Amino acid sequence: MFLRNLSLPVTSIPGIGSAYSSRLARLGIRSSGDLLTHYPRDWEDREKKVTLREFGKGKVCTVVTVFAKEWVGYGAMRTMKIYIKDESAKASLMCFKRPWLEKLFITGEKYMIHGVFRYKYGEIQSSSFEAEAAASNNNFGKIIPVYPLTSGLKQNQLREFIKKTLDKYKNDIDDEIPFYIIEKNNLLKKSDAIKEIHFPSSIQMFEKAKKTLIYEELFYLEVMVAKRSLERKNKYTNVKDIKNEISGNFTDLQKRFIERLPFSLTKGQKEAVNEINRDIASNVPMARLLQGDVGSGKTLVSFLASLKVMEEKGQAAIMAPTELLARQHAENAARLLEPLGIKIAFLTGNIKAQGRRELLKNLASGGIDIIVGTHALFSRDVEYKNLKLAVIDEQHRFGVTQRALIMAKGENVHLLMMSATPIPRTLALTVFGDMDVSVIKDMPEGRKPVKTHLAKESNEKKVYDFVRGQLEKGRQAYFVYPLIDGQGDIKDAVSMAQRLSKEVFPKNKTALIHSKLPEEDKKKIMDDFRKGEIDILAATSVVEVGVDVPNAACMVIEHAERFGLSALHQLRGRVGRGSEQSYCFLVYSDEYTDDAKTRLLVMLNSSDGFVIAEEDLKIRGPGQIAGTEQSGYLILGIANPVRDIKELETARTDVFSIMENDPDLLLENHRIIAKVLNDAPPFSEVTL
Repeated sequence: MFLRNLSLPVTSIPGIGSAYSSRLARLGIRSSGDLLTHYPRDWEDREKKVTLREFGKGKVCTVVTVFAKEWVGYGAMRTMKIYIKDESAKASLMCFKRPWLEKLFITGEKYMIHGVFRYKYGEIQSSSFEAEAAASNNNFGKIIPVYPLTSGLKQNQLREFIKKTLDKYKNDIDDEIPFYIIEKNNLLKKSDAIKEIHFPSSIQMFEKAKKTLIYEELFYLEVMVAKRSLERKNKYTNVKDIKNEISGNFTDLQKRFIERLPFSLTKGQKEAVNEINRDIASNVPMARLLQGDVGSGKTLVSFLASLKVMEEKGQAAIMAPTELLARQHAENAARLLEPLGIKIAFLTGNIKAQGRRELLKNLASGGIDIIVGTHALFSRDVEYKNLKLAVIDEQHRFGVTQRALIMAKGENVHLLMMSATPIPRTLALTVFGDMDVSVIKDMPEGRKPVKTHLAKESNEKKVYDFVRGQLEKGRQAYFVYPLIDGQGDIKDAVSMAQRLSKEVFPKNKTALIHSKLPEEDKKKIMDDFRKGEIDILAATSVVEVGVDVPNAACMVIEHAERFGLSALHQLRGRVGRGSEQSYCFLVYSDEYTDDAKTRLLVMLNSSDGFVIAEEDLKIRGPGQIAGTEQSGYLILGIANPVRDIKELETARTDVFSIMENDPDLLLENHRIIAKVLNDAPPFSEVTL
């Protein structure tokens, strides 16, 4: 039986009644199989003795004798204090809010103690410890699992529940990967791996169990990627031969467009367009991820891709995550493409009924060549005459299901996903493993790297003075805040817009923009800012994506410690879009976490989006960056694609070798994979 087939409720395990069942449910544990896949978050090595005198080396793990105990303090603070000693030193146990420990510890008896000890008030002391009678030896002299818990559930209780479940089913758990793969990669059988991950017999066996379960999880993740890739390719024939024979040269319409531009395309843009042209001209729908740093010119490439499908009587839909960004794309498309006779339309959920009806009628009849909008592009009443290209900008903002909905609006639609948050190699191997990737590594000529500075909140006057100097030179500035309205000591956009206007920069015109403003107001404010009629824009992260004002020289991000790396990088990308030097100030408060410090230092030391993306992945995890959390993708139990890159690459090589040679999994060695996919599919909640 496969582990995921252990579907009996947890109440089938002795000792788990309705009360414990409801507590376990809060951890997502409802079945016996869930209990066994509730992997420890940590492991404690209680094989190694650490005496009381050695408390500075780590957690103490030693046999002690209780030689005295007393109550200390008064009222609600009254606490049991237990005095212990081993052969090296004496110490005390502070039993805060645990009065029952008075009866557990008997003077003169010996106990195994494990916990964190510190030197306080002239003695070695601990308030965080585990203990048991030395004679019982249940949790000492071995490696002990430490599990994620919930209110009303203790480590010892959860260990006992999992041990009972393991004892009941350990001989019934079948392997889920071919035996020759287990042998080749020096892995354990599944039943042994589950036993050793929860209750390791040695450090060596624990490491082997962890490697086995990580590999298996990544193996089936890559099986999903491989199946998706093969299904797409098998739908069409001779894909590679045809693509190689096709020229990626610019078409006549593309050449006319390029001739009208006041600048030349970068090498990266030209290469990307050539690759896209070959994809569109082949007999297989394109599935391409276009990566490029902030300001590298991805939108221009998407316009050129749209022109390619225009020449083949197709329509293009360009989807952006916010109305602000979608409107900017539509305005740029109209300015650049309408002189060529291309008909552009803009569609969001805020368009009034009468105008919407007329627009949809034109779209369905083929009177619109390129439509730009938000998620409204895949609304039920939106029909296309011949949708051939779907461009999804800032792809990490859309879930897998949303992408599928826009693709369903046409037949054999080409897909171009664009990201200014570069997808790290580790993640590209999983989420986008079946897509072709184009990378624009260069930036338009004449742009200077943005100079980044860190500033404490107490030094903000120096930042204001510097910005004032730039404003006097005729430049413009953004001030970005984490909140719209006030909350405690955290600065917000509304109140700071007033302060900037009245106290800090009274000679300059300041405007406020945030997500709660009506779209027409946002449009007018951004238009005025682009025209130079507004000097300072106080905002939330609504300006994070896509806003393009070349004259803006300063980006000041207040409470920068509260923003993620991706947001900080995107916000910094709003400046440095002209030929003059631009600046980004990350203003942070005195209280910040280690993660926040790491983010700020990464921003200070790097302007490379790929480096920043790798660091972001380490800090945040894969789901958030890939835009997959909202679609249920990458819900991993024990594997981490960043940490486990070696296992990921090994699993990918093994899987693609199997799937390319035996795509239907008919060989005897591979029947186990087919059986797992049929009887107990991993990631069954995922929409691909």
